[in-house]
Amino acid sequence: MDLFDIIDFEKLKALYKFGRALHLKDIQTLIKSAHKRSFSQGDYLIQEGDTKREVFLIRRGLIRAFSLNDKGDEITTSLRWENQIVASTDILLFNEPARQYIQALEPCEMLSIDFDLLQSIVSQNPKLEANRKHLLRAELKRAYHRINTFVLLSPEERYIEFVHANPDILNRVPNKYIANILGITPVSLSRIRKRIAAKRK
Repeated sequence: MDLFDIIDFEKLKALYKFGRALHLKDIQTLIKSAHKRSFSQGDYLIQEGDTKREVFLIRRGLIRAFSLNDKGDEITTSLRWENQIVASTDILLFNEPARQYIQALEPCEMLSIDFDLLQSIVSQNPKLEANRKHLLRAELKRAYHRINTFVLLSPEERYIEFVHANPDILNRVPNKYIANILGITPVSLSRIRKRIAAKRK
């Protein structure tokens, strides 16, 4: 199967707010330079200490990023799924070894490309270069919004917002990971769900 056949470009444009002038043909060099990768459930795309400068596009599946706290507990910090881009911020932005693990929660099909090659291709295409800022803006907006939710919203409000924003993955993610994302314990998450269910009766 040609890699062009497995790219849902319209979903990518909608998700990352690419400009209307950008078309599938504009990213053909990127696609041709990418490689298909498959990961089984539980496999690691990136582990703590890795330095691989690799960027992934999720075609099918679900991944989580997590860190280990001082007690050795896994703390999930983000979830990504179909048509989203995954990479190590530590490696690509700070040129440091990865401090987080990125793990497949489901069998995953990916496209991967070396970050330096991606940068080279993008710099030679004005349309890609112009749309680079949309990707960065989307990531910054995501991070800024998450900070705001922790400052301004209660745990129950954060949960309600999470459900509203991510209805398609609720049944795909273990509760303990959702609790981590919300900054609460699994017990607290269970109580929140019971309160919400009681209000609806």
